[in-house]
Amino acid sequence: MTRASLTFGGILAVGASLLSVSFADTVPVAPPGARANPNCTLAVPADPLTARGLAAPYTLTATDPEKGPCRESNSGQAAFVQATVLDPASGAVSVYNPLVVDKGSEPAVSPVVPALPVDAVVGIWFSFNGAALKLTGQTAAGKCIGPSPTQPRGQFASCNAPAFFTAAASAQHTGRLTVPRLGTARDGEPCPTVRDTGLVGHDRSGNVTTEYVTTADGRTAQKTADNTGRLHSGSLIHAAVAPLAARDNYLLVHFEDPALGCTPWTVPDLADPGNKVTALALDELQAANFQPSPIALVPVKSPMGAEANQQSPATTGPSPAGGEPPTVGGAAKGDLKAYCMNLATFGTQRINLDKEFTVSAPSPQAGRSLFDFLTRRLAASLTSLGCPQAGAPSPTTVPTGAPSPTATPATTPSRTTTPSRTTTPTTVPMPSPSTTVFGNHW
Repeated sequence: MTRASLTFGGILAVGASLLSVSFADTVPVAPPGARANPNCTLAVPADPLTARGLAAPYTLTATDPEKGPCRESNSGQAAFVQATVLDPASGAVSVYNPLVVDKGSEPAVSPVVPALPVDAVVGIWFSFNGAALKLTGQTAAGKCIGPSPTQPRGQFASCNAPAFFTAAASAQHTGRLTVPRLGTARDGEPCPTVRDTGLVGHDRSGNVTTEYVTTADGRTAQKTADNTGRLHSGSLIHAAVAPLAARDNYLLVHFEDPALGCTPWTVPDLADPGNKVTALALDELQAANFQPSPIALVPVKSPMGAEANQQSPATTGPSPAGGEPPTVGGAAKGDLKAYCMNLATFGTQRINLDKEFTVSAPSPQAGRSLFDFLTRRLAASLTSLGCPQAGAPSPTTVPTGAPSPTATPATTPSRTTTPSRTTTPTTVPMPSPSTTVFGNHW
């Protein structure tokens, strides 16, 4: 099976600013004027795919200590881990978010040891707010990979992801796993996915939806109802949303879905009984099953791909996080011109169609509406990809005097509304378990 290279986080800002949702004080950051070390190392604990390994904290340290320390509570250095668990017997899916602590530090509250089903298939994903995160420790035991064998560091990585998605595909084909349909957005269209041209940008480097609690002294704990109650003076942190480069998963579940009246897929949180959470793997499964055409995949042969993987635009190789692009037409997979046209046309159409719902909705940037944010992000993506600009339509700007909402995302993105009309999403047929692939997160 041919593997093709997808773009990997090449031009996301180094040390991207962290959007914090505080239920007390703000997240501790570096002193004014200090520049955070953008390159950190995350140690994978022993037996990472087991209950004991999931409950063991990952430790963060500086890749080069001479450039300064790495601290999980620092906005430019935070790393996040997310595990999705499949019960192969029943097809049930759940999520567990392992904890990250500073090297030499103890958790503010010991992580919950999850109860895993027999023969559980566990996939683990990582995202990072700095420039390059290096995985060390028990990476072989976890079957962990970075963007490619020659680029083991980056802002995204995974462990055992191929086995998880293969097992999920098998469970679907035998009827044990049913992926929820997308539903209909307020605009009458299918709810967006991480493959929607109105959502994606120049870089489909995903991010996990994990959140941690940090204390005033910089220690961390899992985000659970019990911990947020016990650590009432703590702060809530999550993967960064950089200006105009918000990563798709967090943007989708915390901003797009609430604005469009959509409900993200949530499953039980093994660390927080009774609570349900979102996950990157869930987003991937929904997109692979239900994203209508055109399916937005960053083209293989693009300036971004060359920069991110240090290859010529014509070179292909292993994709980020060991992924393979879904089996779709060449226009979606390897044709930069076609991809640019899809962004400029379909992306523009969706953004403008949703304007009445997003012009007063919050965005990842304080004081900027979601409509304005998506408009500027699309324009920046077309420029970053080197897309031909002549004749390409552009979204209209936010009217003078438009509301400037705050940037606080919905803490419980589960509200549903009655859509203006009912639309049946176009279903992308699922290939056989041996050929099913899920973007750059395989």
